[in-house]
Amino acid sequence: MKKAFIFTSLIAVVLIVITYLYRNDGTSDSQVVNVYSSRKEELVRTLFDEFTKNTGIKVRYIIDDYSQLLSRMENGGEADLLLTADAVNLILAKKRGLLSQVDSEILKSVIPAKFRDSEDYWFGLTKRTRILVYNKESVNPKNLSTYEDLANEKWKGKILVRSSTSPYNRSLIAFMIANNGFEKTKEWVSGIVSNMARKPSGGDTDQIYAVVAGEGDVAIVNSYYFARILSSENKKNVIDKLGAFFPNHEGNGVMVNISGAAVTKNAKNRENAIVLLEFLVSKQAQELYAKKNQEYPVIEGIEISDILKSWGNYPQSDLPLSELEKHLFEAVMIADECKWK
Repeated sequence: MKKAFIFTSLIAVVLIVITYLYRNDGTSDSQVVNVYSSRKEELVRTLFDEFTKNTGIKVRYIIDDYSQLLSRMENGGEADLLLTADAVNLILAKKRGLLSQVDSEILKSVIPAKFRDSEDYWFGLTKRTRILVYNKESVNPKNLSTYEDLANEKWKGKILVRSSTSPYNRSLIAFMIANNGFEKTKEWVSGIVSNMARKPSGGDTDQIYAVVAGEGDVAIVNSYYFARILSSENKKNVIDKLGAFFPNHEGNGVMVNISGAAVTKNAKNRENAIVLLEFLVSKQAQELYAKKNQEYPVIEGIEISDILKSWGNYPQSDLPLSELEKHLFEAVMIADECKWK
């Protein structure tokens, strides 16, 4: 079985190289691709270096906040590929007309349909889940169950979560609308706001450390934030105090989101961008993602970190992330009406 997987991976790498040679058959001497990335440089730099070694294509990149990158793109920025976190960010770029469709058999064959755009505008590269990090001293994990249950009065003054303007929470609200409808989700958000331990402040890492500090009992965060802390030198004050819980075991399954990429509408080095995109779902790149950032690979057969292994398997939602596009406006509306700042 292992030999078969290695053989399949070698074929994928060969296909990427052949595809590159075919697409660059003398009609262009361009050996560069321009990337706009909202992902951290220490993660993407290693990936880009490996890509250049494999193909000879130099990667020029700009690292910035997602909103700044979109502004650059709308004002003539020369990005060929957009690399960012969360399906919502990719969906918004698509809705603004900044992306282009990509017809790639490599991408379609290795990325499950639910983790890529139904019209092939964007593609998932890694997976992360929206989990609950809880205080082991004050919370019995048997009392944790679903996202929906977090609106229950028993969690009054105990919930920690970042701003609703975060794409992670916009995605979560849209996910809830897709599963439960507008009215029930509005009631749920109202309950979440009522149960907040404090006004939303900081990012996911801040919510985790707020649980350690006793400001609240349960934080809603992306899985890799907690895993990164547990793999760091700062884990001493965290590992014994906090636990991870994956909601909705008996319901729709935990929400799985992505980091992903898309070829831009005005890409001048389009073919190189596609080759880079295909490289990012190769075995080599997926292993780097899993090792450096504690994320789940989007393709099958890649070994995950020991921390992710320790959390075990869990039921995952089958909702295609492209479905979130239908509910983003409603998600923002609900957050505003319920005063989730």
